[in-house]
Amino acid sequence: MENNPFKRPSPWLSVTPVLVLVCLLFLAVRLFGSDTLNGASQIVLIIATAVCAVLATLFCGTSWKQIEDAIVSNITKVSVALLILLLIGALSGTWMVSGVIPTLIYYGMMIINPDFYLATTCIICAAVSLMTGSSWTTVATIGIALLGVGMAQGFSAGWIGGAIISGAYFGDKISPLSDTTVLASAVTETPLFVHIRYMMITTVPSITIALIIFTIAGFSHHSAPVLEVTSFTSSLRSTFNISPWLLIVPVFMAFMIARRAPSLVTLFCSALIAAVFGLIFQPHILQQIAGEDVSGLMAQGKGFLTSIFGSTHIQTGLDELDELVATRGMAGMMNTVWLIICAMCFGGAMTASGMLASIISVFTRFMKKTAGMVASTVVSGLCFNILTSDQYLSIILTGNMYKDIFREKGYESRLLSRSAEDSATVTSPLIPWNTCGMTQATVLGIPTLTYLPYAFFNLVSPLMSILVAATGYKIFRVKR
Repeated sequence: MENNPFKRPSPWLSVTPVLVLVCLLFLAVRLFGSDTLNGASQIVLIIATAVCAVLATLFCGTSWKQIEDAIVSNITKVSVALLILLLIGALSGTWMVSGVIPTLIYYGMMIINPDFYLATTCIICAAVSLMTGSSWTTVATIGIALLGVGMAQGFSAGWIGGAIISGAYFGDKISPLSDTTVLASAVTETPLFVHIRYMMITTVPSITIALIIFTIAGFSHHSAPVLEVTSFTSSLRSTFNISPWLLIVPVFMAFMIARRAPSLVTLFCSALIAAVFGLIFQPHILQQIAGEDVSGLMAQGKGFLTSIFGSTHIQTGLDELDELVATRGMAGMMNTVWLIICAMCFGGAMTASGMLASIISVFTRFMKKTAGMVASTVVSGLCFNILTSDQYLSIILTGNMYKDIFREKGYESRLLSRSAEDSATVTSPLIPWNTCGMTQATVLGIPTLTYLPYAFFNLVSPLMSILVAATGYKIFRVKR
């Protein structure tokens, strides 16, 4: 069959696959809730890709070969990011089993001061999220423990939830272990640690403002320490060999990052060193993971490998702690890998058909200056969070929409990657029907709209991104 000459689609035609995506995602979220990422979102993306391909073939004169080539190109661009995600799974597992993360949590819990509960809660959640790379894990584990502490001290649920969410998403946003951080850098083609360092410009002021507010709010609350903290720290010490020597591992990783070593090398070496420390400090944990059917060096070898690629469940005697120290290894990243591949298919089809360019043309009228470009990006990220109910899709769609136009105007990709995270990542838990908003509200038992006014970091971050862009501070352009 002879192809029609290429015809640029109208914005109304171009938005049709997006509307299909939004409607099907809404249905998927209603059916599967927080489990939407386990497969439903991926299938929805494939269906939306098919709709885009059909419309492109019928009305735009785009051939299937063009669509296929664009899809392959998109997936190729994120191939390194997929490897990074797998190594992040390995790193999370080895850091937990070796006792690195338990040691950091233990020392963090020991410094809690009832007079500064809200600020301390935010800091502890930030530290745990930074080390685990997961806001969901942080909220569901240490967040639950701190919620009990705060309720016992007389703080309102909204203030407690706001402090937990603020800290958890600060750590999630800048952690090299975070899948959203890796995704934002991959979609915009920004080196991971370049992306993280650039985000500090807006992230540090935002969390500082939040901590000041939490500190002032906590001045009127004075009470004695509660038993939950003691129980948590005691269970950590009785389960793991807590030792300052284990802090060598995160210090080594920080050194590698400072030396600007490649992401793959840094993550691989950090995971490997943590695994070695696990053999030295936690042989009893490796035996527990391996099971009773093996012993000695065989058990340690089995536990060692399982912590890297598979799920681990360590019994501590405390349900909340059991959930915190459970890991999924490289296998736990497969849903995210699957999602990214499917999203790249959708992005490739939208790009090849010209539909993405058509949608972008609507926004370009507001992008005369740097502040306008960043503001448009931030608003788009928020809108996609509202429409797609998913932070991953919001990052992907925002990155794909603006990547070419940022490049054409001569801006380095790090400005786009930061703007996307300042909006899509941090606003996701503030939307009741978003997967993040639903999950955090369910886990904490606090309605989204109850903690929303107190999640100061999440509220300030998008505004800080626009403000910094308006000042022109460290806005880098590509040297031509």
